[in-house]
Amino acid sequence: MNDYYADLGVSRDASPEEIKRAYRKLARKMHPDVNPDAEAADEFKRVSQAYDVLSDPQKRQSYDMGSDPYGSAGSAGFGAGFSFSDIMDAFFGGAAGAGAGDPRRSRVQRGQDALLPLEIDLGTAVFGGNEDLTYDTAVLCSTCEGEGARPGTGKRTCDVCHGTGQVQQVQRSFLGQVMTTRPCAACRGYGEVITDPCFECSGEGRVRDRRSITIKVPAGVDTGTRIQLAGEGEVGPGGGPSGDLYVEVHVRRHPTFQRQHDDLHCSVELPMTAAALGTTLPLETFDGEREVDIAPGTQPGDVITLRGLGVTHLRTGQRGDLMVHANVRTPTRLDPQQEELLRQLAKERGEEHPEARFQPMNQGLFGKLRDAFKQK
Repeated sequence: MNDYYADLGVSRDASPEEIKRAYRKLARKMHPDVNPDAEAADEFKRVSQAYDVLSDPQKRQSYDMGSDPYGSAGSAGFGAGFSFSDIMDAFFGGAAGAGAGDPRRSRVQRGQDALLPLEIDLGTAVFGGNEDLTYDTAVLCSTCEGEGARPGTGKRTCDVCHGTGQVQQVQRSFLGQVMTTRPCAACRGYGEVITDPCFECSGEGRVRDRRSITIKVPAGVDTGTRIQLAGEGEVGPGGGPSGDLYVEVHVRRHPTFQRQHDDLHCSVELPMTAAALGTTLPLETFDGEREVDIAPGTQPGDVITLRGLGVTHLRTGQRGDLMVHANVRTPTRLDPQQEELLRQLAKERGEEHPEARFQPMNQGLFGKLRDAFKQK
């Protein structure tokens, strides 16, 4: 016969409250939502079975007299002790025999997951970093420590269902008399009633509070990326294990750079003379100031590539490139001397009467811009 007292780590004369506290302590540690290990799941099943027996006065008395509800005697087939709901459970996925499992609802439940937005700068997306996040959530009640009862008080067995958490009702049908089972309305299926609820949490075992945490944002995140923080969600009812927190990233617009996958793009406006003669321009990047070399004869839409100055790839750690798009500015107002100089230049180049040469758009400015955004 199983030693249920040893399974819970309590003495044979332990009070119901001591048995309850011992089970809570072990369940929080070995619950499948908290500990996915297979051995922990078996251990959780074992202590739950022990608590089912020792928390029920009738089952505990029978166990102390030498009868184990989960022993060989409890594995009989369909017999006189079965209700209609027991038979339906056996066929449709419920308990496979009388007394298999505890019909009572558990006050200890896993908390809900939470989803929160987080705005970051583009520089944080490039290199990663730490961000502070403050949010309201459910936390463990510090007054009752999740018990739900005022300190110094406890719970009593429900007078309606006598601790089973269920009530049965016999109805007549074309099949004859049918016994149906439903959760007890008096205790809401818990099998016990809190006689003096905690004044802080009103018996819930948790309260609303504001939390502040620091989130490590990995390099390479983009708008829509979700970061999972296990166990940082809401504490469950009855002081149950916390859910997970999901943080959805939103990257703020940058005044200079626009992101395209792992590449960064910006444009530089050049005077016609600078594009023709070439020049060197300073550019403040996320890696500090860099020089952009404008080659002589640069055309509108030409792209100058600065390798390795883009965004860090989320998985590989490699960085994209920084693409600078040239925008050549043609003067719209010329004084007589400037106009004469340009006419002389046109004459020297034989461009006084240029021939029109039309070409498809994909070979001009729009094509260059499109091809630049398709790179990589």
